[in-house]
This record gives sequence, C-alpha cells and structure tokens, in this order.
Amino acid sequence: MSFTITIDKRKVLVDEGCTLIDAAADNGVFIPNLCYTRGKPCLGTCRVCSVRVNGKVTAACTVPVQPGMVVDVNEPEVAEMRKLLVEALFSEGNHNCPSCEKSGRCELQAVAYEVEMTASPFPYRFPKREREDAADHIFLERDRCIFCQRCVEHVRDEETGQAIFAIHGRGTKARIEIDVGLANKLTPEQVHAAAELCPVGCILEKGVGFEDPMGSRKFDVKSLRRRMLEGETS
Repeated sequence: MSFTITIDKRKVLVDEGCTLIDAAADNGVFIPNLCYTRGKPCLGTCRVCSVRVNGKVTAACTVPVQPGMVVDVNEPEVAEMRKLLVEALFSEGNHNCPSCEKSGRCELQAVAYEVEMTASPFPYRFPKREREDAADHIFLERDRCIFCQRCVEHVRDEETGQAIFAIHGRGTKARIEIDVGLANKLTPEQVHAAAELCPVGCILEKGVGFEDPMGSRKFDVKSLRRRMLEGETS
C-alpha cells in the first residue's frame, strides 16, 4: 500500500513498511548516514541521519513511514545538528585523510563534504588504540573506528551465525575486536565485502593499499549524494 507524507514541505508518495531514509532517497531527498546500509536492518547508532519528524528530532534510518508524516530534512537547525555530529566523529578518532588507504572511498570523508564541514570545533582526542594484525587477511586500524557497528551486525560466520566483530568496553575505553579464528575462515570475497562495509579505514584487507588511483575512486566517480539517491549501497 502507498500513501502520502510531506518532506520539506513537498508531498511525496511512499510505500508502507519503508524506512524514512529510503523513502526520502527514492523521492530525491538526500539524508546523510554512516551506520545504515540499504537493505539491511536499521542500527541508528551514528545519528548522522537525524531529521525532524512531526516536530521531534529522530534518526531517519529507524523510522518507518506513516501516513501524514511531516518531515523536515534541510531545516537549518537540523542540518547544523548533523554537521556537529560529523565534526564530533572527526574529533573522537584519528582521521588523517591524505594518508588513509580509504581516502576517496571513505563515507565519513564523503559525509563531511556533503555537510560542508571544514574543521571540527571540538578538541581532538587523538586516541591511541592498538592496531590488530593477528588475522590472516584483515588488518584493524582501530584509531579510525567510529563504532557504527555495521561490521558487528552484518559480518557473521556462515555456519554458526556468530559475529566476527564486536565492540568491547565503553566510552573512551571502547574498541573494535575481531574473532581471529572466524575471520580466517572468510573467503577473499568476504574479506573484501567486510572492508567495503566499513565506512572508514578501520577494516582493511592485508596486501591491499592505495589500489584505486585518484579519479577512479568511489567518490571521485560519483558523490555520496548521487549514490544514495540512485539506490547504490556499499
């Protein structure tokens, strides 16, 4: 069943059961996000997709559309809120884009461009978290992790369904962990998929570095906004 909702004062037709972030994209309205992947369960951890729904701010990836819903995406106050969230993420990790293997393919970098971030107003924490290289084919650059939990939720052992990645600790002591035994069972294609699923340069394939030349990288070819509106996923 389809019905009408209002997004930025424009009435659009949406399908019942669709999440707001997908409904907006299907109608040409871009909402940035970092933890959500189209076609997979909603996480709502990063809050970068925050919008105002019927007067209340909420994460667009967690909200199923409802008849008569009134949504403000590009309202200045909400847009500034999303920008501050992205700026906070940069201050909480070590994101040196020019030297990162994921540059040009990094969704955090792409979102920063989309929200027109120039520099974070927050004090940089410069965390020091140990790198992890025990797995045969996966390298973890923990300082870059934004705790989106995509890998925790969506990368699992095919036989047991057990999660390969996990978040241990809380607050400033939180860090991403990997089950080395399960990770070593992944095929090369699955390793590549896990690295692609990570929105930043935290999960990396060993032996693969700056493989895409400038001009051929994901967001050199097509912006995050265009990819989302055209229904492309990571």
